[in-house]
Amino acid sequence: MTVDVRVAESDPDREAALSVRREVFIEEQGVPEDIEMDGRDDEAVHLVATAGGEPVGAARLREVDPGVGKVERVAVVDERRGEGIGRDLMDTLEATAADRGIDRLIMHAQTHVEAFYRRLGYETTSDVFEEAGIDHVEMEKTL
Repeated sequence: MTVDVRVAESDPDREAALSVRREVFIEEQGVPEDIEMDGRDDEAVHLVATAGGEPVGAARLREVDPGVGKVERVAVVDERRGEGIGRDLMDTLEATAADRGIDRLIMHAQTHVEAFYRRLGYETTSDVFEEAGIDHVEMEKTL
């Protein structure tokens, strides 16, 4: 089934992206809702991936300094992992960032997906630290 990845500009698309985040981070990984829903969604660009009209992936991008974007909340629903949806989300996110004049991306990546981001050209720039009870590393990439 074809997956469509796009900027979530409509309310239904944003709700679809939020539903993926709820499923993956809150329900599956046990991240407290007040940490996941951090009040910064209004300052972010959201992406959603859908297949057959159903949401299967999400990500968000915030410009944290001039020309510097922070990749956040990248998620793919469990039953669709390993199909390239995460790569498609990141490709679209990076193109969106570049279109907005962002030339450097940073992120706090969960350590279990560090190798995935490394394959996409991100470099690890920190030791392991805990965020929301999950081990993370800082990573960055110049576009």
